[in-house]
Amino acid sequence: MSFIYPKDNTYLIGHERAEKLFLDSFKNKTLHHAFLIDGIRGIGKATFAYKIARFLLTADEKKADEYTSLNVSDTHPVFVQISNNSHPNFKLIERGYTETDKKKIIKAIKDGEPMADDDLQNLKKSSVIKVDEVREINQFLSKKSFDGSWRVVLIDSIDDLNSASSNAILKILEEPPAKSILLLVSHNPNKLLPTIRSRCCKLHLEPLSEANVATLLRRYMPELSEKEVKGLASISQGSIGQALNYALNDGLEIYEGLQAVFCSGERFDLSSALKLVSAAANDENIWQLTIDLILKFLSDMVKSGERVTDLFGLYNDVIKQNQEVLNLNMDKRQAMLNMFYTIAKVI
Repeated sequence: MSFIYPKDNTYLIGHERAEKLFLDSFKNKTLHHAFLIDGIRGIGKATFAYKIARFLLTADEKKADEYTSLNVSDTHPVFVQISNNSHPNFKLIERGYTETDKKKIIKAIKDGEPMADDDLQNLKKSSVIKVDEVREINQFLSKKSFDGSWRVVLIDSIDDLNSASSNAILKILEEPPAKSILLLVSHNPNKLLPTIRSRCCKLHLEPLSEANVATLLRRYMPELSEKEVKGLASISQGSIGQALNYALNDGLEIYEGLQAVFCSGERFDLSSALKLVSAAANDENIWQLTIDLILKFLSDMVKSGERVTDLFGLYNDVIKQNQEVLNLNMDKRQAMLNMFYTIAKVI
């Protein structure tokens, strides 16, 4: 599978309603100055934001009624410029690379040897979007558009702002320049400042249907069998990003292993449990993936309507224990084994 960045992705399904809402606002000349694009991780929020940006920077407002979608050809000069982050009327704000990895990028540029996609994906970024990075928006918006068109700022994601940068973006939202639009991607809008949420028009993207996840899996990973596609779609919780992560890290096998351990009754399958625990303890991605699948299992059990109170308590306990493990550097093996044993006793 070759990784496709949102800025290069032309294929988006499952969000037709949100697309129509934005297009209707454009046609009616009622576009808000800021859109909060929210939803769970891995459903195409950034891809949707880029789609909006490309449309705004190519659309002819005099022919607004003629548009039936936000699609822009990947051969269009604006598409190429935004993909290269070189369009004069487009500004991307995201977490910057750490100082060490910045030096690697600069060295690659100086040596005339562009870094491969795999190397770029392995570079580390800062934990937050810093206030100086947000202040770049003021400089960008202070300049007039070279052709009188829209100026578009995309923040991916606004969840990454710290206190100082949140206050800086709030000031921009309070006094937005004319003919400018901010696209704010959020995985968890409830954690944002209420004043930021109140100054944005909300575009909520729903989780994808299993059918849409399956369609995307067939597109991005054609080597998967139909059984694998359907299995991955069923545990993806509506996220193609999650489904792809599971596909690349044996998520389906892990989930089936969890089901077997949790449903083993009084004969707790210690051998199988230890195998799952060891794999998770040795890899941060597999650890989080396994935690997500444990929560998926418990969520499905709750939906069955049996022992709801006990299962809901277990669900919250897993979240709490996971945070303790991550924050207190606890023994991962013992912590996850305790989770397994407790769940198996209740199930």
